[in-house]
Amino acid sequence: MNGFAIEVDGLTKRFGALLAVDRVSFRVPRGAVYGFLGPNGSGKTTTLGMLTGLIPPDAGAARIAGRDVAAAPAEALSAAGALVEEPAFYPYLSGRRNLEILARLMGAPREAVGATLARVGLAEAADQRYRGYSLGMKRRLGLAAALLPDPEVLILDEPTNGLDPAGQLEVRRLLRDFAAAGRSVLVSSHLLHEVQETCTHAAILRKGRVVAEGPMASLLSRGERLVVEVDDIPRALAALRDAPGVRGARESDGRLVVDAAPEAAAAVNRRLVEAGLAVSALARESGGLEERFLEITEGDG
Repeated sequence: MNGFAIEVDGLTKRFGALLAVDRVSFRVPRGAVYGFLGPNGSGKTTTLGMLTGLIPPDAGAARIAGRDVAAAPAEALSAAGALVEEPAFYPYLSGRRNLEILARLMGAPREAVGATLARVGLAEAADQRYRGYSLGMKRRLGLAAALLPDPEVLILDEPTNGLDPAGQLEVRRLLRDFAAAGRSVLVSSHLLHEVQETCTHAAILRKGRVVAEGPMASLLSRGERLVVEVDDIPRALAALRDAPGVRGARESDGRLVVDAAPEAAAAVNRRLVEAGLAVSALARESGGLEERFLEITEGDG
């Protein structure tokens, strides 16, 4: 058994003339909370649909816990709990009764129902009819259904949609605890601050293709820069042109922003001083995931 809970290789899907997913590949390590990000229309939900067997791919392969989703769907999906798009429940039955029916279909023990409802914060509303649930409560029940079979892997599409801040915090803790037990989570979300706080790894899609992927710390480090207070910014920009280790430089709010790794700070300072410029401050600054995401997907809807 290798170190990956999910392996996606070259998944491709076309809807008529639209190439929705274009050779998407990524790996979710065991014990990871893996963020799956992208603007609307970037191919996230289609990819999750192929991964969970809801949409047949035109090309490529996906494996969950080492089992091929296309060749052995029952075996692959038995290792996963999924919440993709809006879950369907019987509106006239209670949350508890809906889960009891699912437990019987999944072969999960009936006693797991109460514990799972409590785990997602629905214990007090368990006997209310589903049609009376709020959007957040419906989302909690969908998460409970994903957790019910005690899976190795969770695949979640916008799991905190409709939840208040306290509910979002509960879900983040649940996902971290799930991964800390050696299991894995693949989660799609538009809440980038939430992804940054929760996820250990991430992939960013743009127009159906993976354009950035890896450990969260690595993704964020690519957005690191140096912020310099200097007496003459136009002269400083000229001095840093073609400087080793400098990817670019610009003026922002009266400061010189240098796209360079922290280890280039001494060389940047030396270049400016040698050009006769007075450097009054030089600091490292890291952009957050939201800023990094916007840099990568600029121009997308």
